[in-house]
Parts: sequence; C-alpha cells; structure tokens
Amino acid sequence: MNKKIFVSGCFDMLHSGHVAFFKEAASYGDLYVGIGSDATIEKLKGRKTITSEQERLYMIDSIKYVKEVFVNSGSGILDFKDELEKLNPDLFVVNEDGFSSMKEEFCNSLGIELKILRRVPDADLPPRSTTAIRTSGNCSLPYRIDLAGTWIDQPYVSKYHPGWAITLSLEPIIEYNERCGMSTSTRNAAKKIWPHYLPFDKPEKLAEILFKFENTPGSTLISGAQDAIGICMPGVVRHHYHNEYWPTKFESIHSESTLSWLEEHLCMVLLWPREQELDLLTETYINEDNVKSLSYSADKVWEAIKSEDLERFAEGFLESFSAQTKMFPAMINPKINAEIAKYKDKALAWKLAGAGGGGYLILVSEQPIEGTMRINIRRKEVL
Repeated sequence: MNKKIFVSGCFDMLHSGHVAFFKEAASYGDLYVGIGSDATIEKLKGRKTITSEQERLYMIDSIKYVKEVFVNSGSGILDFKDELEKLNPDLFVVNEDGFSSMKEEFCNSLGIELKILRRVPDADLPPRSTTAIRTSGNCSLPYRIDLAGTWIDQPYVSKYHPGWAITLSLEPIIEYNERCGMSTSTRNAAKKIWPHYLPFDKPEKLAEILFKFENTPGSTLISGAQDAIGICMPGVVRHHYHNEYWPTKFESIHSESTLSWLEEHLCMVLLWPREQELDLLTETYINEDNVKSLSYSADKVWEAIKSEDLERFAEGFLESFSAQTKMFPAMINPKINAEIAKYKDKALAWKLAGAGGGGYLILVSEQPIEGTMRINIRRKEVL
C-alpha cells in the first residue's frame, strides 16, 4: 500500500514549478493536494486570485502525479487542518518558503512527518514561481524589511532623541502576506501611483512622492516614512529623524560585497498575520533612555554592516529589537516568544519585521537555517 503524501498551497497561475513540485512530492507515494480557497488567498495576499478555485481544481486534477485534489475548508495559514486530520498522510511536503513552525507543530501533534523541498526546476526548464510570473507582466514593486531603529520615524519617538532607521529594499521573489511587517499597506498605496513598477527616477524623490501620497492632508494616523523609503530606495539605507516625519538626511550602501554578505546572513520565517484588533499604542514606554537605546543600537548595526562584522551586527540587531519591545511591549507575546525560542540555538539574533504582533521573524545566522526563507536585496539602478 503506497504512502499518502499531502501538499497544500495556492497554486495560482499553474506553471512548471508547480508541476515539478508535484512530481517530486509524488515520488514518495500517492499525492493529495489541498488548495487555498479564493477567499483565503485574498485575505492572506491582499489580492484576488488570477485563476479561480474551480479552474485550479480542474487543472491540478489533470496532472498525472496527483491522485486527488480538493479545496481546503479552513482559512488562514493552516486552512488545511481538517483535511490533514481526515487524510492522516504519512508525509506533508512543503517548499522552503511554504514552511512555518505552526505547520511543523501541527504535524508533530498528529505524528505526521514534515519534509522541506528546495525549489529545483525539472527537465532543464528555467526557474518558475507565481510571484516571478506576476511581477514579469504585472507588479514588480519591491518590499522592505527594517533592520534597526524601527519607530524612530515617528516624531512622538524621535522627539526624545534623534536617531537613524535602517531599511533594506527587497526584490519581490515571493508574495509576502498582508499585515506581516513587510510594508504591504504602503506597497498597496504605491500600486495606485505605479501599478506595475517604480519609475526610472531618483529613489529619494520617489520615496517622498509615495510618503505624501499615502499620508494625505488631514490623516489622523501618519504612516512612518521608513516604509516608503525602504520600498523606493535600493540597497541598505539609513535615514535620520529628529522630531519630524521626513528624515533630515540619508546614507546608503550599495557595495556588492556588503549586500551579498547581508543576503548570506539574513533569513526569514513566517509566523502569522498580525491580528486586526491589536493596538500597539495602548501601552507604551517611550522615554529618553529607551529611545537612546534604540538610536545607539542602530548606530552599532550600521557600523557593523559597513565593516561586515557579523558578531557586532548581531549584537546591535538584538539590542535594537530589545529597545523596540521595551517601548512597545505589545509587539511580542508568549506565543511569539515561544517561536523565537525555537531558533535561539541556531541564530545569533532575531527581531520581528515591522510593528510585530506576528508576521515574519528575521534571523541573523552564520549559516543558512533549514526551513527559512532567503532574501534578495534590490540593487541600485544606474540612472
């Protein structure tokens, strides 16, 4: 009797990469495929599917490697829970960017082995992903991660002490989930101005246009400038704030050696989208001492990046996150701390992307950590 193998995903815009994934997964036994519903994908990705669930069912069912396909009945990252319990497969197979500790824990609770596959093209075909196909003819706008100094771009923080925020602009190699600290709300605002890609213009100018567009006159909540800057300005950039929404100055690093070094030592883990009702401003401890700690740690991170000093980079990275969470304790909770604890013997440092409460956990490590996502930093274009 063949083993039962389960995979789950969106599988929107079916392509050769999906087929190669099915082929490799099916090499372990009979393959069962659960697909995310149209409603689930829209909630997680912030967009409607290109191919409806009925079409995806039809196409996947026609692939010879697939024994059975169905729409997952749940919602969210674990929309397949009921199907997995009912099927009780021997193996649950995921790609590297499809791994999450929540999946691993759920599999462990059911006694199901979780196997992580690398994305390898089959039959000498070029690499394919839904994100790559979407960005080639649709939206190729970058994302951003914040490395240090998060929150200093708000005047109610920088008024206590000036300091730098450090951002890293990312190529959209995957489609990051909404409400996960990847500046998706600012990126969605950018789509209204530039639906497909950033114009060929000075990055600082584009960042200012985007910041002003998102924060229209009369807005009660001003989105920090670091989101617009991280999306529009390539490489690693630091921007200085002193009781104003827009930074007083910029510095950037575009050295190929340094950017490659960061890519080698940074990775990410998906947690879960930040809850809608979470209010990070309910309890805050914003004072001179805490803001100074935030500012000094960002300085340490910047100097470490310039010298490619991994040990000092990790120290500053962790100190910056500690300063953030001291000021805004709702960024973390016991559930998040439990996730962080899983990587303390593998990573040198960690922080949550953006405002926390969930989202993506960013790790600093000497060597790549199995099951984590790598990043591609956006390089500077020559004007």
